[in-house]
Formats: sequence, C-alpha cells, structure tokens
Amino acid sequence: MVLFAAFATVLSLLVAGGSGARADVEPASVLTLSVSGRGWGHGVGMSQWGAYGFAQRGSTYDQILAHYYSGTELVKGAGTRVRVLLVESAASALIGSFSSFVAEDSAGERRELEAASYRIGPELELGGAPLTPPVTLTAQGDPLLLNGAAYRGTVQLTVQNNRLRVINTLPLEQYLLGVVPREVPSDWPVEALKAQAVAARSYAVATRKTNADFDVYADTRSQVYGGIGAEAGTTTAAVQATAREVLRYEGRIATTYFFSTSGGRTADITEVWGSQPVPYLVSVPDPYDSASPYHRWGPVAVPSAKLKRVLKLPSAPVDARVMASRSGWATQLVLTLADGSETSVPAGTVRSALELRSSWFRTGLLSLRPPDKTPAVFGTKARVAGFVRGVGGVTLERRALGGAWEPVTAVAKGEFAVPFRAEQTADYRLVTSKLKGAPLRVQVAPRVTLKEPFRGTVRPVLPGAIVVVQRREGARWVSAATATVDEQGAYEVSLEPAPGTYRVRLAPGSGFAVGISRTLSVSG
Repeated sequence: MVLFAAFATVLSLLVAGGSGARADVEPASVLTLSVSGRGWGHGVGMSQWGAYGFAQRGSTYDQILAHYYSGTELVKGAGTRVRVLLVESAASALIGSFSSFVAEDSAGERRELEAASYRIGPELELGGAPLTPPVTLTAQGDPLLLNGAAYRGTVQLTVQNNRLRVINTLPLEQYLLGVVPREVPSDWPVEALKAQAVAARSYAVATRKTNADFDVYADTRSQVYGGIGAEAGTTTAAVQATAREVLRYEGRIATTYFFSTSGGRTADITEVWGSQPVPYLVSVPDPYDSASPYHRWGPVAVPSAKLKRVLKLPSAPVDARVMASRSGWATQLVLTLADGSETSVPAGTVRSALELRSSWFRTGLLSLRPPDKTPAVFGTKARVAGFVRGVGGVTLERRALGGAWEPVTAVAKGEFAVPFRAEQTADYRLVTSKLKGAPLRVQVAPRVTLKEPFRGTVRPVLPGAIVVVQRREGARWVSAATATVDEQGAYEVSLEPAPGTYRVRLAPGSGFAVGISRTLSVSG
C-alpha cells in the first residue's frame, strides 16, 4: 500500500446516495387488485338459478317468464326445423349407425351403407368413390352416430377450405330435447324446466342464421346441444308440455337471453353490451337466486403485472375504481397508471381478460411500497409502507429468502407503515384468510465504509467477499483494484492513488443486494 504522504494528497469523504444505498433505482410499488362479485354470466334476461328459486316458491313457468321478459306474450309458434353446426372444421370424423343408413349427395348419387362406423375426411369417400358435397346421411332405424354420439334427424357432410364440416338437421322440438338438459340440471323443479324450454325455443328461433349453411352453433355461441346422449326424462317432459310455445313481443319472437346467476338483480342490455334498449331486456330484481353456488364469488387476487399484461396497458396500474350502472353491474374499470394518467376499460373486457364469472364486480386494493431509499443499508432503520382499501382482516407477512411466510403485524385499512431493521433481503406481502397479495422484494445491501487510504469495513461480516475499488471516468465507474474481506469484516486495497473520485463496490450475493460505499475524492 502506498502512503498518501508521498503525494501531499488531501482527502475528503463525500456522501453519495445517503448512507451508501444505490440511488439509481426507483423504488417499485406492488399493487394487488382484490376482485369480488356476484353471479355468473352476462346478466341479461332470465337468471336460471333465479327461475329455480321462483319455481321452488310456487311460481309457474309463465309467471317466471313474465318476470324476466317484461311485456312479452306466450304464444304458439309454427313448427320448424333447425340446422345445428356440429363440426365446424375437422380433418376427419367418425360416422355410422347401429343400423343401415343412406348417403345421398348433391349429384343424386344414393348409397345404402351397412351398420358400421366409417372414418371420413374432406374427400367424402363413403362406401365407394368420392361423393359430391353436400352429402346427406339419413338413418334407417337406429340414429346416426358422429364420433360416438347419437343424433336425431339427418346429418349433412360438406367441405370448406378442404376441411370437413358436419351439420345436424332436425325438428326444433327434437333439438330442444338435447338442449334443455345441457343448460340446466334435469332434476330442477318442473316449472323451471318449462321456463327454460320456452326460453331456449324462443332464443333458437330469434337468433337463427339467415346467411349461412346452418342456423345455430352446438355450443355457448348459441346454446349447448348434446344430442340424444344429453336427453333426460324430466326435461323431455318439459319440452313436450310447452310444445311450440314461444315468447313474442310486438309481433316478433323475443330474443330471450338467459344466463346462470344474477347475484340479486339482472342487467339492462344497454348496460352490458351498449346496444339499443330492448323493452323486455331490462334490469329486474332477482330475489331468489341465492341457492346458486355463484350468487357471490371472490375475492380474486389480480397483481398489477397481470393487469398490465392482459389489458395491454402501457404501464402498470397503481390504483383502480369501478364505474357501475344503476342495476349494480360494472360498466368500466378506471385505472390510474404509474405515469399519473387514467384509462377506462369496459367491464366486459375486464371480465373476459381476467376470466371472471360476471361483470357484476367490485374491487379492493392491497398496495405495498419499499423503503424510500432502496436497497436499505444493513443495520439501518427502514419501513415498508402501503395502502389498503375495500379489504378487511389484512396481515403483513414476511419471508426470508428460501424461508417460509411468517406474519409480521395486522394492517388496518388506509395508509400504513411498518418499521423494520434492515438485516437481509426479504419478501413482504399482504394477505387475508382468502387473499394473497403479490410479493414485494425489499433489498438490503451490506454497509460498506471507505477510508483513506483505500481501506474499510463490511457489515455484516462477509469473509471472503470481494470488494472492487472503482474510479469515475466521465459518467462511468471503472474498476481499479480488488481486495478480499477478512474474518473481521475488514479490507485493504493496494492501489496507487491518482487524483479522482473513488468508491468501493461489493456484490456479495447470499441474500444481499450490491453494496456501495460513499465516494472518496483524491486531489494532488
């Protein structure tokens, strides 16, 4: 080590970044959105669990329908057939029957096929040379089978973009036999089943396609249809007891939307989809859906990082509030972003992106922010602060790196700050009995001192750690020499001191952040 006396050097210690903490990293807050809500589904029209509750209390199906579809009338409709898209696009399908069946193509070719299963692709080779699409299959005895499932009516095979397309055509009343038990449990009260049968029938007629080769999908894009395998005696009786009955409004079949659970009140169509008002699709009280397991749901924890990702936000949100309609259903989620700007996201978009059960939701906040100076320096007093809104029974937990979560203290609503003594990097989070907030990592750096001539100490004692003396060159710090920390936590660096500004950097690992000393100015 070269003594400074030989150079007539004047030394002075200058403070940089407080007591040695890195000052080039902005402390990052962690926000967790607590989302709780009611119901399941879009909220427009008839609540199926609400209908269940009305039926349990003695309401008849026509009374149930009149409650949810205000101003409609129950009438007899004309018999019709419906075309159900069973397979939209497939490389192949397994077609067959337990009895012989007939295939007839658009060119008039007719083939009688033996009872068997046939693997068929877009070439439409069935019992010989390729057939000309569309090909209609008709049962002779037992029903037709598609991929092992049985269906009434005929099955049409066609080709689109060199892919197989399968459509089931059958009377509307037979179609409903495979719909109602897929939409509601077959052991529900009979009046609720009848109400569902009428709603499903009306909806199928009102929404059927007019410019396609099919009328309805076989899934939730229309109604869930399961064919013969879905049928049940109770729902079949409900369909037959209400045969051809539909709801009409001002001379037209009503579009009778329905859904699972409202949570206590249905929604107006204008509030959910922003569409034009429909007189029979307005918000009405739904007092009896409490038997539904989805009457209330949540809380669901949504970290700010997930919000940013799924909602495609430019930066992570730091606050949130819900705008709700008169019926209580959310219309917008208003987010405050890290740059102070606000953005509004439609509730339907939020529901879809976060996979929530409904757009009847409310939010609470669990927010944590690290110490003002981060990383905190070993041995100093620091604090974890935050904010709680709309959530009760909150506890702050701590987890040492590699350890288990342990409670620190209960946290009240509003602003809070919890002091601690910085000893080692650790994670903190806010939790309730049902909710776990996103973790916040609080970095702790060793305390590194620097004295002339290039010696100092490290606390806690980290024997064997390497310290690096750095010299400032313009805006950069350049390594000049290294030394090893001894068993007492001291180090001494052999370095020819040229005029300039120096610091010592320590990157120990072992649960600590980078430690940086105060700066040392050397002038000749």
